[in-house]
Amino acid sequence: MALWSGRFEKDMDQIVKQYNASIGFDQRLYNYDINGSIAHVTMLATQNIITEEERDIIIGGLEQIRTGIANGEIVFTYEDEDIHMAIESRLIQLVGDVGKKVHTGRARNDQSAVDVKQYLCFELREIVKELIELEKVILQKAQQYKEQITVGFTHIQHAQPITLGFMFMGYFQMFKRDIQRLMDAYERINFCPLGTCALAGTTIPLDRHMTSQLLGFAGPTENAMDTVSDRDYILEFLSTASISMMHLSRWAEEFTWWNSTEFSYIAIDDSFCTGSSMMPQKKNPDIAELLRGKCGRVYGDLMGMLTVMKGTPMTYNKDFQEDKEYLFDAVDTWKASVTIFAKMLKKTEYRMDKIAPQLERGFLNATDVAENLVMAGVPFREAHHITGRLVKLCENKGCNLEDLTDEDIKTVNPDISRATLGDITIKACVENRKTFGGTAPSEVERQIANGTAWLDYTEKEWS
Repeated sequence: MALWSGRFEKDMDQIVKQYNASIGFDQRLYNYDINGSIAHVTMLATQNIITEEERDIIIGGLEQIRTGIANGEIVFTYEDEDIHMAIESRLIQLVGDVGKKVHTGRARNDQSAVDVKQYLCFELREIVKELIELEKVILQKAQQYKEQITVGFTHIQHAQPITLGFMFMGYFQMFKRDIQRLMDAYERINFCPLGTCALAGTTIPLDRHMTSQLLGFAGPTENAMDTVSDRDYILEFLSTASISMMHLSRWAEEFTWWNSTEFSYIAIDDSFCTGSSMMPQKKNPDIAELLRGKCGRVYGDLMGMLTVMKGTPMTYNKDFQEDKEYLFDAVDTWKASVTIFAKMLKKTEYRMDKIAPQLERGFLNATDVAENLVMAGVPFREAHHITGRLVKLCENKGCNLEDLTDEDIKTVNPDISRATLGDITIKACVENRKTFGGTAPSEVERQIANGTAWLDYTEKEWS
């Protein structure tokens, strides 16, 4: 019979036991569950609720169970129900009646929450470390390509020339925000639920500050009712995971474009591609495509968890058991995706020989023509109109803006000349964009320096 079965006259139906059990997935929390129990009984002894001898017996038994699980000597079945009951029942078998005191002053409600919070605090820090490694690769690539010019797109159309380093630093900012969101979330997550019990605290004189300190939390949670009912910390993590996976997916999408025969902008290392079972010439960007797909998986985790929570009244509800599979899946998927993308990016080279000819297409310098006209005193809307007509003229003549003669230009506007258009070489277009946050190599250098300083500080703070 279950440890909670005192008021029951019948055992659960076998199929119900299987349906009710969470041991199949929550057993990965065993280390955190044991850590929580050790902290709890240490506090109970300090408060003279159990003796020091009883504390030592319980801790010794818990450590034996930890070793048994780690070595594969303890195998769980659905009869164990969940990791909390599995460990407690084995503790009682191992040390006798003294093991029954381990659950004094707590419920599975706060026990489950403290396990998950310990797990999440650890994994959150691990993911931050992986994002930092990705940012290091991005900075290396930005430095490598800070002066190499490529096509900037809007609406998947040629727009303006930019440096590759500028593009890399754009992605740097995306993942910087992901790191900041995680660090910010950590400040809210890092409070200890242990001792809030079922929903209202307990008459037993616990020291919740002590258990919080022993487990490395910033302090105990403020309100017991909210604590056992709260899953915001999981939702916040899943939201951040979804945003970050979206960032990876967007870049992975560009990888698939740039790897195509029509673009050929990049050469992805063979170790991150696959072939075709039928077509021997194929080199497919399967890892980039899979990263796109994994994004939808994490979105599903977030939406699933939001749906679980939306109809649950205060306080604890059995629905909350569903939280762990969503969380575990998102942690595993996100962490692996960041790690793999960083490795793929590091081994991807940009083919400047293929990119260079594209700089002659799409009138990438048209905006610079308009801006040069503005600097010559032409109102912007008029400059925009004149430039548009010049582009149309070029399309009719089959030439580029820099190829127009004075005679050509005067057919559009007799008051301007080739000299009025200024230096509109692609190189000049890039180098003159020196406004703060712009694409000029000098400005990209500043962005790299700032990014490096921020990352160094963050890594030291997080280590």
